Amino acid sequence: MPKIPSSERMFSNAYLKSLIIPLFFEQLLTITIGMADTIMVAAVGEASVSGISLVDSISNLFIQLFSAFATGGAVVASQYLGRGDRDDACKSAKQLVYITVLFSGGISLICLMGNKALLSLVFGSIEADVMSAAENYFIFIVISYPFLALCNSCNALCRSMGRSRITMTVSIVMNVINIGGNAILIYGAGLGTAGAGIASLASRITGAVIMMTVVCNRSLEIHIDRLFRFEWNPMMIRRILRIGLPSGIENSTFHIGKILVQSLISTFGTASIAANAVVNNICSFSNIPGSVIGMASITVIGQCCGASKYDQARFYARRLMILSYILMAVTCLVFYIFTPQVSMLYNLSQEALDLAVLCSRMLLIQTAIFWPLSFTLPNYLRAAGDARYTMTVAMLSMWLCRVALAYVFSWMGLGLYGTSWAMVIDWYCRIVFFSLRWLKGGWKTRSVI
Repeated sequence: MPKIPSSERMFSNAYLKSLIIPLFFEQLLTITIGMADTIMVAAVGEASVSGISLVDSISNLFIQLFSAFATGGAVVASQYLGRGDRDDACKSAKQLVYITVLFSGGISLICLMGNKALLSLVFGSIEADVMSAAENYFIFIVISYPFLALCNSCNALCRSMGRSRITMTVSIVMNVINIGGNAILIYGAGLGTAGAGIASLASRITGAVIMMTVVCNRSLEIHIDRLFRFEWNPMMIRRILRIGLPSGIENSTFHIGKILVQSLISTFGTASIAANAVVNNICSFSNIPGSVIGMASITVIGQCCGASKYDQARFYARRLMILSYILMAVTCLVFYIFTPQVSMLYNLSQEALDLAVLCSRMLLIQTAIFWPLSFTLPNYLRAAGDARYTMTVAMLSMWLCRVALAYVFSWMGLGLYGTSWAMVIDWYCRIVFFSLRWLKGGWKTRSVI
């Protein structure tokens, strides 16, 4: 790995800190929103926890689709900035907002019309109280999709400029609204899962309004000029979709597989569903450093590739990966020690509690060792424009390892513990192919501008 003199580096240590630290707190707050819903609803009962968990497994599919478009826009904007072309960076931002609103609005409308039917189709016959809780929560979450998608896209644009402090501040506001709304609507008004859904909707509307106001500020390097003057730019749309579409297919396929596994878990009983919800929340927190580094790499690697400085891309990739491993070792260790105490917050039955602790601790060990190379590294490839390769590997690994093995291990009677190991084996497979691609340098020929 060639050394880059400090005077020639595209990004200073101070810049990287100003990008990564706010992103860390932003992601912490974002995950807290989902965790707050689950913990606060736990007071209503285990069926409510299970209902929210089932809805979240569907919502995460759409959220990942929205994030894929945001990633596509961020990569294009970052590469334009790296090349010094602010005008085209702004044009790409406007097109990103248009396609985000159109796509998320369509998804929301379809889900609103098929609320109960969609839940029944995905999860089949589940206990009546779990289904009722899921339906009450789902309708408000569906309404929030366009606002969430718009907020995500604006956040991605701000990160492309290195302005993650803005997105962190907005996340704080959203978190306060969500948790305050939960307290009022769940405990005060007694609305249960519906109250959690309304609070999430209010927070996402607020976030979207604030972020749209921010990205329309003409003083920013990337801004949206004359938003309501419609301008459709097919060339720019294609560039965004060149990254966004493969990422969207990858993410949707990935989460369809997760939903199938979730559907399988639902056949294990309410205790397994509730335990899985706790496992997902604990692992989401432990994954925060890797997720943050992955998002920061879109800006850093994207601008390096846009400027055709591939030696710097490799230099920063190595530094970011080392940082990811150090931080994830810390978070995984902390959660491993306190897994029983965290799990008790969810008011679980003893069966669900024991299962949550067992699966969480196993996954935390594997996460500290393998997660960054499995999920942070492919973001380097996407930032360079190599999204089709990451899509192909992720799809094949998901279906051949995680989904297929989950059903095999279920047939062997391993239950939730078996599905957790199927997920880890998926990580092993991803690491092999993503590492080889990065080391061989095929990504250097994939610039999107």
